[in-house]
Amino acid sequence: MSELQWGKHYLAVRPDHFRVDYVINPFMDPADQPDAAVAREQWDHLVHTIEAHGGVVEVLGQRSDAPDMVYAMNLGLAVRGADGSASAVLSHMRYEQRRMETESAQAWFADAGHVTSYVGRDGVGAHFEAGDAFPFGDALVVGYGPRTEELGLKHLAAGLGVRVRGLRIDHPGMYHLDLAFCPLDERRAIICPEAFDDASRAALLELVPEPLVLTEDEALTTFAANSIVIGRTIVMPAAPERVRTQLEEWGFTVVVVEMGEFHKAGGSVRCLTNPLDVTLGRDLPLVPGGEVLLPG
Repeated sequence: MSELQWGKHYLAVRPDHFRVDYVINPFMDPADQPDAAVAREQWDHLVHTIEAHGGVVEVLGQRSDAPDMVYAMNLGLAVRGADGSASAVLSHMRYEQRRMETESAQAWFADAGHVTSYVGRDGVGAHFEAGDAFPFGDALVVGYGPRTEELGLKHLAAGLGVRVRGLRIDHPGMYHLDLAFCPLDERRAIICPEAFDDASRAALLELVPEPLVLTEDEALTTFAANSIVIGRTIVMPAAPERVRTQLEEWGFTVVVVEMGEFHKAGGSVRCLTNPLDVTLGRDLPLVPGGEVLLPG
Protein backbone atom coordinates (compact mmCIF):
# COMPACT_ATOMS: atom_id res chain seq x y z
CA MET A 1 0.00 0.00 0.00
CA SER A 2 1.41 3.38 -1.00
CA GLU A 3 1.96 5.59 2.05
CA LEU A 4 1.18 9.29 2.19
CA GLN A 5 3.91 11.39 0.60
CA TRP A 6 2.93 14.46 2.62
CA GLY A 7 2.90 14.87 6.40
CA LYS A 8 6.64 14.94 7.08
CA HIS A 9 7.10 18.73 7.44
CA TYR A 10 4.98 20.83 9.81
CA LEU A 11 4.42 24.30 11.19
CA ALA A 12 3.57 24.47 14.89
CA VAL A 13 2.88 27.39 17.22
CA ARG A 14 4.58 27.30 20.60
CA PRO A 15 1.95 27.64 23.39
CA ASP A 16 3.36 30.81 24.92
CA HIS A 17 -0.10 32.29 25.64
CA PHE A 18 -2.49 29.33 25.40
CA ARG A 19 -5.65 29.74 27.48
CA VAL A 20 -9.45 29.67 27.18
CA ASP A 21 -10.77 33.24 27.01
CA TYR A 22 -14.09 32.65 25.23
CA VAL A 23 -16.41 29.91 23.96
CA ILE A 24 -16.51 29.14 20.23
CA ASN A 25 -16.89 25.35 20.42
CA PRO A 26 -18.55 22.89 22.83
CA PHE A 27 -15.27 21.92 24.51
CA MET A 28 -14.34 25.41 25.73
CA ASP A 29 -15.06 26.53 29.30
CA PRO A 30 -13.21 29.56 30.72
CA ALA A 31 -13.70 28.05 34.18
CA ASP A 32 -11.55 25.05 33.15
CA GLN A 33 -8.22 26.56 32.19
CA PRO A 34 -5.31 24.51 30.80
CA ASP A 35 -2.27 24.23 33.02
CA ALA A 36 0.37 26.29 31.19
CA ALA A 37 3.35 24.22 32.34
CA VAL A 38 1.68 20.89 31.53
CA ALA A 39 0.52 22.18 28.15
CA ARG A 40 4.08 23.22 27.29
CA GLU A 41 5.36 19.76 28.32
CA GLN A 42 2.75 18.07 26.15
CA TRP A 43 3.54 20.32 23.19
CA ASP A 44 7.30 19.79 23.57
CA HIS A 45 6.75 16.04 23.68
CA LEU A 46 4.61 16.17 20.54
CA VAL A 47 7.32 18.08 18.65
CA HIS A 48 10.01 15.69 19.89
CA THR A 49 7.89 12.70 18.84
CA ILE A 50 7.39 14.05 15.33
CA GLU A 51 11.11 14.71 14.93
CA ALA A 52 12.04 11.32 16.41
CA HIS A 53 9.97 9.63 13.71
CA GLY A 54 11.52 11.50 10.81
CA GLY A 55 9.41 14.64 10.65
CA VAL A 56 10.52 18.27 10.59
CA VAL A 57 8.81 20.97 12.68
CA GLU A 58 9.04 24.71 12.08
CA VAL A 59 8.08 26.77 15.12
CA LEU A 60 6.22 30.08 15.29
CA GLY A 61 5.79 32.00 18.53
CA GLN A 62 2.26 32.71 19.74
CA ARG A 63 0.68 36.16 19.83
CA SER A 64 -0.32 37.25 23.33
CA ASP A 65 -3.74 38.38 22.04
CA ALA A 66 -4.48 35.10 20.23
CA PRO A 67 -4.97 32.25 22.75
CA ASP A 68 -6.16 29.78 20.07
CA MET A 69 -3.25 30.45 17.72
CA VAL A 70 -1.53 27.34 19.10
CA TYR A 71 -3.89 25.37 16.84
CA ALA A 72 -1.61 25.99 13.86
CA MET A 73 -3.60 23.77 11.48
CA ASN A 74 -6.05 26.63 11.02
CA LEU A 75 -3.56 29.30 9.99
CA GLY A 76 -3.73 28.43 6.30
CA LEU A 77 -3.51 25.76 3.61
CA ALA A 78 0.06 25.46 2.35
CA VAL A 79 0.86 23.78 -0.97
CA ARG A 80 3.94 23.34 -3.12
CA GLY A 81 4.16 23.21 -6.87
CA ALA A 82 5.99 20.46 -8.69
CA ASP A 83 8.63 23.09 -9.49
CA GLY A 84 9.28 23.74 -5.80
CA SER A 85 7.29 26.97 -5.63
CA ALA A 86 5.24 27.49 -2.47
CA SER A 87 1.91 29.14 -1.76
CA ALA A 88 -0.56 29.39 1.10
CA VAL A 89 -4.27 30.11 1.16
CA LEU A 90 -4.70 31.91 4.46
CA SER A 91 -7.64 31.11 6.67
CA HIS A 92 -10.52 33.54 7.05
CA MET A 93 -11.72 32.60 10.51
CA ARG A 94 -15.44 32.33 11.16
CA TYR A 95 -15.05 33.91 14.60
CA GLU A 96 -13.60 37.36 15.04
CA GLN A 97 -11.70 36.23 18.14
CA ARG A 98 -9.24 34.33 15.92
CA ARG A 99 -8.86 36.65 12.94
CA MET A 100 -5.75 38.42 14.20
CA GLU A 101 -3.88 35.12 13.79
CA THR A 102 -3.95 35.54 10.02
CA GLU A 103 -1.73 38.62 10.16
CA SER A 104 1.05 36.67 11.87
CA ALA A 105 0.49 33.66 9.63
CA GLN A 106 0.79 35.79 6.49
CA ALA A 107 4.11 37.22 7.69
CA TRP A 108 5.48 33.77 8.51
CA PHE A 109 4.41 32.19 5.21
CA ALA A 110 5.75 35.15 3.22
CA ASP A 111 9.10 35.03 5.01
CA ALA A 112 9.24 31.29 4.27
CA GLY A 113 8.84 31.98 0.55
CA HIS A 114 5.13 31.31 0.12
CA VAL A 115 2.93 33.42 -2.13
CA THR A 116 -0.12 34.12 0.04
CA SER A 117 -3.75 34.53 -0.97
CA TYR A 118 -7.21 34.65 0.61
CA VAL A 119 -10.74 33.45 -0.10
CA GLY A 120 -11.96 36.20 2.24
CA ARG A 121 -10.50 38.38 4.96
CA ASP A 122 -11.36 40.81 7.76
CA GLY A 123 -14.93 39.58 7.95
CA VAL A 124 -15.62 40.12 4.24
CA GLY A 125 -16.03 37.24 1.78
CA ALA A 126 -16.11 33.49 2.27
CA HIS A 127 -14.93 31.95 5.49
CA PHE A 128 -12.32 29.21 5.23
CA GLU A 129 -10.43 27.42 7.99
CA ALA A 130 -7.64 25.09 6.93
CA GLY A 131 -8.53 22.39 9.46
CA ASP A 132 -11.34 21.62 7.04
CA ALA A 133 -9.12 20.72 4.06
CA PHE A 134 -7.09 17.57 3.29
CA PRO A 135 -5.84 15.89 0.12
CA PHE A 136 -7.23 12.40 -0.38
CA GLY A 137 -7.59 10.36 -3.53
CA ASP A 138 -8.30 12.57 -6.54
CA ALA A 139 -9.24 15.74 -4.66
CA LEU A 140 -8.91 18.21 -1.85
CA VAL A 141 -11.57 17.04 0.58
CA VAL A 142 -13.12 20.07 2.32
CA GLY A 143 -15.61 20.09 5.16
CA TYR A 144 -18.05 22.99 5.18
CA GLY A 145 -20.80 24.21 7.46
CA PRO A 146 -19.71 25.22 10.98
CA ARG A 147 -16.50 27.06 10.05
CA THR A 148 -15.82 26.94 6.30
CA GLU A 149 -18.54 28.22 3.98
CA GLU A 150 -19.64 26.43 0.82
CA LEU A 151 -18.67 29.49 -1.25
CA GLY A 152 -15.08 29.02 -0.14
CA LEU A 153 -14.89 25.69 -1.98
CA LYS A 154 -15.20 27.37 -5.36
CA HIS A 155 -12.44 29.83 -4.49
CA LEU A 156 -10.13 27.01 -3.38
CA ALA A 157 -10.76 24.95 -6.50
CA ALA A 158 -10.20 27.84 -8.90
CA GLY A 159 -7.27 29.35 -7.00
CA LEU A 160 -5.33 26.11 -6.69
CA GLY A 161 -6.49 24.48 -9.93
CA VAL A 162 -7.66 21.30 -8.21
CA ARG A 163 -10.78 19.23 -7.69
CA VAL A 164 -12.55 19.95 -4.39
CA ARG A 165 -14.91 17.40 -2.87
CA GLY A 166 -17.15 19.10 -0.34
CA LEU A 167 -18.64 17.36 2.69
CA ARG A 168 -21.26 19.12 4.80
CA ILE A 169 -20.54 18.92 8.52
CA ASP A 170 -23.60 19.21 10.75
CA HIS A 171 -22.28 18.06 14.14
CA PRO A 172 -21.50 20.89 16.59
CA GLY A 173 -18.74 18.95 18.33
CA MET A 174 -16.91 18.04 15.12
CA TYR A 175 -16.85 21.55 13.72
CA HIS A 176 -13.67 20.98 11.67
CA LEU A 177 -13.04 18.12 9.28
CA ASP A 178 -9.87 17.22 11.18
CA LEU A 179 -11.99 16.01 14.11
CA ALA A 180 -13.75 13.44 11.93
CA PHE A 181 -11.36 12.57 9.07
CA CYS A 182 -7.71 11.53 9.04
CA PRO A 183 -6.13 10.27 5.79
CA LEU A 184 -3.85 7.29 6.46
CA ASP A 185 -2.65 6.27 2.99
CA GLU A 186 -4.00 6.21 -0.55
CA ARG A 187 -6.97 3.94 0.34
CA ARG A 188 -7.49 4.27 4.08
CA ALA A 189 -8.68 6.95 6.48
CA ILE A 190 -10.04 7.26 9.99
CA ILE A 191 -13.57 8.68 9.75
CA CYS A 192 -16.52 9.47 11.99
CA PRO A 193 -19.65 9.32 9.82
CA GLU A 194 -21.80 11.02 12.47
CA ALA A 195 -20.05 14.33 11.78
CA PHE A 196 -21.83 14.72 8.42
CA ASP A 197 -25.28 15.03 6.96
CA ASP A 198 -26.73 11.95 5.24
CA ALA A 199 -25.55 12.76 1.72
CA SER A 200 -22.04 13.66 2.82
CA ARG A 201 -21.80 10.60 5.05
CA ALA A 202 -22.64 8.38 2.08
CA ALA A 203 -20.18 10.26 -0.15
CA LEU A 204 -17.34 9.87 2.36
CA LEU A 205 -17.95 6.15 2.82
CA GLU A 206 -17.87 5.79 -0.97
CA LEU A 207 -14.72 7.91 -1.27
CA VAL A 208 -12.64 5.92 1.25
CA PRO A 209 -12.19 2.30 0.06
CA GLU A 210 -11.05 1.04 3.49
CA PRO A 211 -12.36 3.26 6.28
CA LEU A 212 -11.60 2.86 9.97
CA VAL A 213 -14.88 4.03 11.42
CA LEU A 214 -15.04 5.78 14.79
CA THR A 215 -18.20 5.99 16.82
CA GLU A 216 -19.46 9.44 17.76
CA ASP A 217 -18.37 8.83 21.36
CA GLU A 218 -14.88 7.74 20.33
CA ALA A 219 -14.40 10.79 18.14
CA LEU A 220 -15.56 13.24 20.80
CA THR A 221 -13.88 11.72 23.85
CA THR A 222 -10.58 10.43 22.44
CA PHE A 223 -9.89 12.87 19.55
CA ALA A 224 -8.55 9.79 17.72
CA ALA A 225 -9.31 11.26 14.28
CA ASN A 226 -7.24 14.33 15.17
CA SER A 227 -4.01 12.48 14.49
CA ILE A 228 -1.13 12.82 12.04
CA VAL A 229 0.63 10.30 9.83
CA ILE A 230 4.37 10.28 9.17
CA GLY A 231 4.91 7.51 6.62
CA ARG A 232 3.74 4.38 8.45
CA THR A 233 3.72 5.99 11.91
CA ILE A 234 0.52 7.44 13.34
CA VAL A 235 0.87 9.96 16.17
CA MET A 236 -2.40 9.94 18.12
CA PRO A 237 -3.79 11.48 21.31
CA ALA A 238 -5.50 8.17 22.10
CA ALA A 239 -5.97 4.78 20.44
CA PRO A 240 -8.98 2.73 21.53
CA GLU A 241 -8.01 -0.94 21.55
CA ARG A 242 -9.96 -1.92 18.44
CA VAL A 243 -8.59 1.13 16.59
CA ARG A 244 -5.00 0.27 17.52
CA THR A 245 -5.53 -3.36 16.52
CA GLN A 246 -6.82 -2.41 13.07
CA LEU A 247 -4.04 0.12 12.47
CA GLU A 248 -1.37 -2.39 13.44
CA GLU A 249 -2.97 -5.05 11.22
CA TRP A 250 -2.62 -2.54 8.37
CA GLY A 251 1.08 -2.18 9.15
CA PHE A 252 1.09 1.14 10.99
CA THR A 253 3.06 1.92 14.12
CA VAL A 254 0.86 3.70 16.66
CA VAL A 255 2.47 6.29 18.94
CA VAL A 256 0.20 7.83 21.60
CA VAL A 257 1.01 11.24 23.05
CA GLU A 258 -0.91 12.89 25.90
CA MET A 259 -2.66 16.06 24.73
CA GLY A 260 -5.30 16.52 27.43
CA GLU A 261 -4.58 20.19 28.13
CA PHE A 262 -5.26 21.07 24.50
CA HIS A 263 -8.51 19.10 24.46
CA LYS A 264 -9.88 21.73 26.86
CA ALA A 265 -10.08 24.15 23.94
CA GLY A 266 -11.21 21.58 21.38
CA GLY A 267 -8.05 20.50 19.55
CA SER A 268 -5.37 17.83 19.60
CA VAL A 269 -2.44 16.50 17.58
CA ARG A 270 -3.65 17.48 14.10
CA CYS A 271 -4.95 20.86 15.21
CA LEU A 272 -1.50 21.67 16.61
CA THR A 273 0.38 20.81 13.40
CA ASN A 274 0.03 22.28 9.91
CA PRO A 275 1.55 20.25 7.03
CA LEU A 276 3.82 22.25 4.74
CA ASP A 277 4.63 19.55 2.18
CA VAL A 278 1.37 18.93 0.31
CA THR A 279 2.43 19.03 -3.34
CA LEU A 280 0.28 19.83 -6.37
CA GLY A 281 0.45 17.16 -9.05
CA ARG A 282 1.65 14.57 -6.52
CA ASP A 283 -0.81 14.69 -3.62
CA LEU A 284 -3.45 16.77 -5.41
CA PRO A 285 -4.16 16.13 -9.12
CA LEU A 286 -4.23 19.33 -11.16
CA VAL A 287 -7.58 20.22 -12.72
CA PRO A 288 -7.31 23.34 -14.95
CA GLY A 289 -9.79 25.93 -13.77
CA GLY A 290 -10.72 23.83 -10.76
CA GLU A 291 -13.80 21.72 -10.06
CA VAL A 292 -16.18 21.46 -7.10
CA LEU A 293 -18.12 18.25 -6.41
CA LEU A 294 -20.83 18.25 -3.76
CA PRO A 295 -22.76 15.26 -2.37
CA GLY A 296 -25.94 14.39 -4.14
